[in-house]
Amino acid sequence: MAICLHNGTLLSGFSCMENCAVLIENGLIDDVFTEKRFAQKQFDSSTKIIDLQGAYIAPGFIDTHIHGFGGFGTDDCSTDSILKMSELLAQYGVSAFNPTIYPAEEETMLKTIKAVSAAIGKEKGARIMGLHLEGPFISPLKLGVQKPETVKAVDIPFMEKLWQAADGHIVNMTVAPELKGMRELALYCLKKGIVLQAGHTDAKYENMTEGMQAGILHSTHLFNAMSRLNHRNPNAAGAVLIHPEMACEIIADGVHVHPDLIKLLQRDKPLDKIVLITDALKPTEQKNGPFLANGEEVVFDEGCWHRKVDGVIAGSALTMIKGVKNLNSFGFSLSDSVRFASANPAQIMKYSNQGVIMPGKAADITVFDGDFEVKLSIINGDIKKNLF
Repeated sequence: MAICLHNGTLLSGFSCMENCAVLIENGLIDDVFTEKRFAQKQFDSSTKIIDLQGAYIAPGFIDTHIHGFGGFGTDDCSTDSILKMSELLAQYGVSAFNPTIYPAEEETMLKTIKAVSAAIGKEKGARIMGLHLEGPFISPLKLGVQKPETVKAVDIPFMEKLWQAADGHIVNMTVAPELKGMRELALYCLKKGIVLQAGHTDAKYENMTEGMQAGILHSTHLFNAMSRLNHRNPNAAGAVLIHPEMACEIIADGVHVHPDLIKLLQRDKPLDKIVLITDALKPTEQKNGPFLANGEEVVFDEGCWHRKVDGVIAGSALTMIKGVKNLNSFGFSLSDSVRFASANPAQIMKYSNQGVIMPGKAADITVFDGDFEVKLSIINGDIKKNLF
C-alpha cells in the first residue's frame, strides 16, 4: 500500500521545508514534494492519504545506546524482552536501536548476547540494528554503576567469543583506549566493522590520540564516566572537544550534562559529529515498580534513575522525543536536534539507507506535533502508530 503524508513541515535530517508532502511506496521514500504539487497530483485509489495538520515530518529516530525500556531490557537475557522493547520504542518514534549490553561474568554475557541477537529479524516495531557492547574492556576507575568484577583486561580470544555469540551482529563497542593491548583489539574490531567508542575511560590525552590513530573515533556519553578536562592534560573529555574528527554521544536530559555545557558543543563540535542517545534503563516509561536495572533496584529522582542502595546515578529515563525537545530548548535548532537523533547516528554507524528523508531511502518516519507528541510512526513503510 502506498502512503502519502501531506500538510507537514519536513525535517529531512539535514534541512527544513514547510508545506511539504512525502510519498511512500514499497517500504521506501518514493518522492518528496511541496503541498502545491500535492494538490495537483493524481493518486491511485489504494493510496492512503494522511493529513498531518501542520505537524513535523522527521526521519525515524535511531537510538544507538539503550539498555531497556518499558520494563524490558537486555539484562533480562530474553529474546522476547528485546522484541517487546522493539514494539514499545516504535510508539515513541524510534525506528531503529542498538540494544546495549552490560558487561557481565563471561557465561552470563555470552548468554545475553545470544538471546539479544536472536531477536534480530523477528521484531515487529523498531529495527534491531545490532548490539552495542558497553564493555567489558573498560577502566575499573570509571565504572559508573558497572560492576567491578565484570571488567576485563583486553582479551582477543574472548572478543572472538563475543563476536561468535552475536553471530556477527556487534555494531558498536565502548572501550577504554588506555588499556594495554587496545591497539590489537581496535584493529580486530575495525576488520569486523565494529564502531569503537571511547568511554568508561580514565585515558590521558595521549591515550586518546593514540586510540584515534587506531580508529577509535566515537565516544560514549560525553563527559560522563571519562577523565575530565584539565588545563595540564585535556584527558578524554578534552580530546573529544579538541579533535573535530571525534564524534560524541550526548544524554540530553539536562541532568547527565548541564544544558549550557551541551550548548558548548555548538561551538566546539562539527554538527555532524553529535549523536543524541538515551542510555535509557529498563524501567524507563514503566508504570509500576519495583524498578530494576542490571540486577539492582533503582529509583527515579531529579530527572534520572539512581541506584537505591547509595544514590549514585544509574542511568537515564530519557526518550528520544524528549531528547529532541530538550536539545531544542537548550538552543539548538529543531532541524539540528532531529539530525542528532537520525542522520548523525545513521552516518556514524554506517546505516546507509536510514536517517534521512529522501527518495530511495527506507520509509522510516516519525511525525510529531508542536508539543513534541509522537503522532505517527512508520517503519519500513508500515504504520506502527497513527493518531491522525
